[in-house]
This record gives sequence, structure tokens and C-alpha cells, in this order.
Amino acid sequence: MTLDWSHLWLYVSPPIAGGIIGYFTNDIAIKMLFRPYRAIYIGGRQLPFTPGLIPRNQERLAKNISDTIMGSLLTPEELQKLARRLLQTERVQGAILWILRLAIDQLKSDKEQKTAKILSGILRDLLGESLPRLLRVLARREDFLEAQVNQIFDQILLDFQLTEEQAIRLADWLLQVVIPPDILRLAVIDFLTDRTIQTIDESFREKTSGTYWVVANLFGLRNTLTRLRTYCLDEKDATNARLQELTQELQVRDRIQKFLQSLSLQSLPIGTVRQLRKTTRESVRNYLQTRGSDLLQGLSGSVDWENIAMLLVSRLSSSPVVSASLEVVSKELALVLERYLEKDLEAIVTQAIPILAIDQVIVDRVKSTSPADLEAAIEGIVKNELQAIVNLGGILGFIVGLMQTSFLFFGQ
Repeated sequence: MTLDWSHLWLYVSPPIAGGIIGYFTNDIAIKMLFRPYRAIYIGGRQLPFTPGLIPRNQERLAKNISDTIMGSLLTPEELQKLARRLLQTERVQGAILWILRLAIDQLKSDKEQKTAKILSGILRDLLGESLPRLLRVLARREDFLEAQVNQIFDQILLDFQLTEEQAIRLADWLLQVVIPPDILRLAVIDFLTDRTIQTIDESFREKTSGTYWVVANLFGLRNTLTRLRTYCLDEKDATNARLQELTQELQVRDRIQKFLQSLSLQSLPIGTVRQLRKTTRESVRNYLQTRGSDLLQGLSGSVDWENIAMLLVSRLSSSPVVSASLEVVSKELALVLERYLEKDLEAIVTQAIPILAIDQVIVDRVKSTSPADLEAAIEGIVKNELQAIVNLGGILGFIVGLMQTSFLFFGQ
């Protein structure tokens, strides 16, 4: 019985031992790819096969992985295809629309009014600095604002005519401010100088005839005009009151009103109107040449740009028109970007690859990964395949042992 068991063990042990050795040998070999993670030293000398194969050659592995990916996977052509998929018009439009809406929301929640301050600075520089310099350059041209001034003259000034109320108010202003009774009295005094009185008297004597000639030569006008001047000088209040009465009795205000109402450039001759339009255009251009810059700078200095900018930003951020136009704007921008990419995408990708340095990113990422994490990552990807190799080692070892048993059996 003992002999039978010994013979049986002689035939059974080789397949079992071969399977165990093959299984664990492959398992140890796979483990040695990653472990130990660091070199082991005994007596100052490094033990062979430490660290494992992959940790020992991790830098070279990182370079090979990077070259493989960049050489066969992330080629410029593949990156162009990827960019085209990512930059499809619908995606780009959605991204731009999201950015625009985010910008509007940011404007609404901007308590420090940063956007308003930036906008106020832009407006102040535009009207106070840039526009005056541009105006000085443009005003030197002979045709500067020619069409605009002609249009204003033809459509506004040429058809302009005072209404009845405007004419009444202007007539009252003329009589109360420009030519009140006291101003008229002083004008009469200034006019009736001795020389003027003498000239009027002599002219009246020489140029009259008939009954007027008799009156002019017998009585003359010298004494009458002299007494009138003296009366205006000595009796100020009485003269003013009399002039006021004459103004009312002669209905001067009504006459001025009717004159102002009838005043229109259309009643002038065509040649006069054309000359007036030319003169107006030249006057505007000359004024802008000499004082236009100072006018704009003074206007800019008197405007509260920060308040205006805050109002503009507030209005734009809450405007339904702006909200409704965001989709249209985003679509147009997406189409512009699409046309640009169709022409220059290859050049952009070529320039972007060195800037992105994808190969170096891969190398750095692999090098910075710890051996344990790298082992876990590789095992997570090919766990079944690695286990199959271990199992295959056991099977091959078992087969080899079985073959040895066969040789022993047939050899006896």
C-alpha cells in the first residue's frame, strides 16, 4: 500500500508542482513590474530588480507614452478634427450666448459699478480728448459737414417760421429788453446831435416844395429838434412814459409780431437763399476750426459722465431689447468665428500645439504619478488580462508537469 502511494505521488506531484510554480512565477513577475516601489540597499549595495521595472524606467515610460499618443493619437489632423467637433456653430453659439448672459448678470450684480467707471472713462476720453483732435483734423477739409449743414438748412431753417405765440413772446422781449422806452430815449438823444440837427434842417429846406417849403424856410426844424433833445434830457420819466404810450397807440408790438410771423427764408430770392446757405456752412466750419475743440472739451468737463454711464449700464442690463438680441448677436459671432476657422484652423492648431505642450503635459503627469497609483491605474485597465496571464502560467506549468509524468510512466 505504501508502495502504491509512493508511486502515485511520483506521478501526481509534477503536474501540481508545475501548476503552482507556473502560477506564482507569473504572478511574481507581474508584481515585479511595479514592486518594490523604491530601491533596496543592503550593505551599501543595491539589490537587483529593485525598484520594479516600471518605477525604475518611469521617466522613459512617460516619454514613450507621450511619443505614442502624439505620434498616433493626437496628431495635428486629429486635433483639427477634434477642434471642428468642439467648435461646431451650435456649440460656439451656445457658449457665446452663455457668456453674454453671464456678462449681463454680472452688470446687474456689480455693486462697485466697475463697468460704469470704465464706460465713463471711455466716454470722457472720447468726447473730451479723441473727438476734439479728430475734429481739428476733419475741419480742415473744404467739404467738412457740407452735406449735413445743407440738409439742416434745407429741411429746418428754410422751412422755419415762428408761430403766433412765439412771435408774441419775441416781440414782448424786444420791447421790454432790447428796445424799452429808456433805450429809445437815449437813442433819440444820441441821434440828435448838433451836426445831425443842422443836416436835417438844411436838407429839409433844400428838398421841400410848395407849402412845406414855406414852413421849412419860415420856421425850420432846428428849433423843434433841439427842444425835443432838451426835453428828452431833462424830462426822463415823462419822455419814457410818452414813448410807452406811443408804442401802445401805434401798436408796435402787433406790427413786430406780424413781421416776425411773416419772416421766412422762403420769401427771399433763390440766389440770396443759396448765398445764405453757403455763408452758414462756412460760418459753421470756421467756428468748428477755431473753437470746436474748446467747445467739446468744455462740454465734456461739464457732464457728469459717471452718472450717465451708470444710467446707460442700468438701462442696457435691464433692457428687453438687449436680452432679445443676445441670441442674434451670439449667432452672428458664431458664424464669423466659423468662417474664420474654416480658413485658418490648420494654422491655429499648428501654432497651438507648441503652446499647449501636450507632450510635456503627458510626460509630467506620468512622471508625477506615484508607482502605487500607476500600478492601480494599469491594473484597473488590464486586471482581467493580467489575471489571465497568471492563470495561463499555472496551466502551462500543470501541462509541463503532466508531460513529465507521462515520460516517467512510459519510461518504466
